[in-house]
This record gives sequence, C-alpha cells and structure tokens, in this order.
Amino acid sequence: MDDTQLKSALEALLLISGTPLTVDRFKGIFEESTKEQIEEQLQALKSEYEARNAGIMLAEVANGWQLATCAEQAPWIRKFRTVKVSTRLSRPALETLAIIAYKQPITRPEIEGVRGVNIGGIVRNLMERRLVKIVGKKDVPGKPMLYGTTAEFLQYFGLKDLSSLPTLKEFQELDAGEDAMIAEQTGAETAEEEASAEGLPSPDDTEAADRQEESADAVASEAPHQG
Repeated sequence: MDDTQLKSALEALLLISGTPLTVDRFKGIFEESTKEQIEEQLQALKSEYEARNAGIMLAEVANGWQLATCAEQAPWIRKFRTVKVSTRLSRPALETLAIIAYKQPITRPEIEGVRGVNIGGIVRNLMERRLVKIVGKKDVPGKPMLYGTTAEFLQYFGLKDLSSLPTLKEFQELDAGEDAMIAEQTGAETAEEEASAEGLPSPDDTEAADRQEESADAVASEAPHQG
C-alpha cells in the first residue's frame, strides 16, 4: 500500500468512527505500515484540510485522532441540528467540572469546600454524561471516593490530553459566545439542578450569582497555571 492509498484508507476509517482512533489501533489494521508512516499520513491529511479551509478538520483528541467540524461552522450546525439544551452543561456543572479537571483526583468534600455548596446531584449528572468517573479511594478515614475526568471529557472539549487544558478563564468561557442565545432556556434548568443538588428551594438570582463568583475566585486562586 503506497502513501496515497494509506491516507485514503485512514480518512475512510476516521469518517466512520464515532470515537478517536489511536495510531496503535491503525497499526493493528494496516499491519504492513509502520507507525511513522501512519502518523506521517495523518499529519498530511490534517494539513490538506487546513490548506483548503475545509469545514471539517482532523484533530488530536483524547490521545487519538478524530474528524471534527471546524468551530467557524458551529452556528450553521446548531441551526441544522436544533441542538437541545439538555445536551449542554449548566454553569454550576461547568464550575464543578472545572474543579475536578484541575484538581483531580479529588473527593466530593474537597469539591464542596471550593464551591461552598452540596454538589452530589451535579456530580451524578456529570457521571451520567460520562464526563467524570470514580478513580479510586483516598487513603484517609472513611476512604472517600476520588473523582477524575474521562476520555469523553477530553472529547467533549476537544482536548488532546489533560496537559492541553485551557486556562481556568478560557475553560469557564468556552460557551460564552452562546450565552445570549440560551440564557432564557437554561435558566430553569440551572436553578432546578442547583436546588436538587442542595436539597433546597432554588436560590434567587442574586445569591446564585454571588455563589458562582465566589467559587470561580476560589478555583482561580488554587488552580495550577496551565502553559
């Protein structure tokens, strides 16, 4: 198989795969090709998409390779798919996920110490979405569960690995461009999620805003610097 054939075959597999494919996975399929040849053709394919300003791109995600749509096409894709709010993360969930991502492995009490509220319901929601998982138990009395992020978390945010985590400010503003469009729809969902997590009636807007600001400041002061 020459380079052109290999590149075409790689593109076909990437197109039908719903998850990132590693070079090792490709090597198991193209046994006569070396890992270096496979990586070279993946890079060539990536460069081709970039050179012609294609609507799709080849991205390194979750320690593998995956075809994805370019960010510039997001407005048209949302309009075509009519994405439901339920597929999005609320701000409390995003803040909790940020704490886990930057401080993992971390226990629930440690997360609550930063956020200042009960986050049981939010963590369950993140686990149901397969963005967070239990990675072990802390060696202290009571042996509380330790939480960390998943490969699906990397896919959700388009990250190659954890070293690619954006700064905390960037993490919190990933969906900022769409806030105006979804604010009214997500308001009820956010309040319901917070109330469920705390076992209390939904807080008023002022209290919720103050709490989110305090938790964001707390994370920013403790989160490690990302290069």
